Amino acid sequence: MRLAAYQMVARPGDVAGNLAAIVDAAERAKVAGADLIVIPELATTGYGIGAELLKLAEPADGPQVQAIGAAASRIGITIAVGFAERDGGNVYNSALLATPAGGRHVYRKCQLYGDYERQIFAPGPVAPTVFEAGNVRVGMLICFDVEFPELVRRLAVAGADVVLVPTALPDDAVFRMIPERVISVRAFENQIAVIYANHADTDPTFRFAGRSVICLPDGSEAARAPASGEALIFADYEPANFDASREANHYLKALRTDL
Repeated sequence: MRLAAYQMVARPGDVAGNLAAIVDAAERAKVAGADLIVIPELATTGYGIGAELLKLAEPADGPQVQAIGAAASRIGITIAVGFAERDGGNVYNSALLATPAGGRHVYRKCQLYGDYERQIFAPGPVAPTVFEAGNVRVGMLICFDVEFPELVRRLAVAGADVVLVPTALPDDAVFRMIPERVISVRAFENQIAVIYANHADTDPTFRFAGRSVICLPDGSEAARAPASGEALIFADYEPANFDASREANHYLKALRTDL
C-alpha cells in the first residue's frame, strides 16, 4: 500500500478553508496512488487559536467529521485528521480515521502537552485502539502521545501495522529530535511503520517545525518533508516485506510480560 502525509499550513480559525485544503490534499494523494493519508493535529481549525477552539469544536458526528467522511468515501482513500471534538461539557483534542467503506473512528489525545492544551482540552482515556483500514491494522496517537514509548508499544502488541500521528510540533532545536530521531526509533523498536504529519510555518501562537516524516519497521526514513511550507510525501509499505527485519529484531516476540 502507499502511505501519505500532508504537511499543512493551516488557516487559523477558517474551518471551511482548512477542509477544502484537506480534501484537495486527499485528492492529490489518491492521484499519486496513496491508500491512506495522515493530516496534522487540529487541522480543521488550526492549532494555535486558543479559546477559539472551544467555539469551533464539534461532536464526532458533526459537519467537520461528516465532510471528511464523505471525502474519504468519494475519493476512495483513508483519511486520518485532527479536529477539536465536543462531547457534552468536555472538549477533546481528537483524531478521526475515516475509511472509504464508511468506517468512522475517533481517538482522543491522552497525553496533553503543556498549559496551553490542558487549559482547553480534557484528556482522553489511555486506551489507544487498533482499527482496520483496508488490508492493514492501524493505531492512532496525537503528537506528544508518540513520545511515550509505552503507548506505541501498546498498539504494536495489539497488532498495529502502522501508527498514524497527526501532530503540531513547535519549531525548537530540542523538539526537532522528535521527527529527526525519535520517530524512526519508535518504528524500529516496534517493527511497525509510523506516519508523523506536522504543521508548518506560523499561526497566531506558534511557529511549527515541519519535518513531517514516514518511517518503516527497519527504522528507515522513507520520506521527509522540509522544515517549512506545505508538502505531500509518500512511502510504499507492505508489512510482509519486513518479515526478515521482524525476525532479526524480534522485540515483540521476546517481550517479557511477567515483569
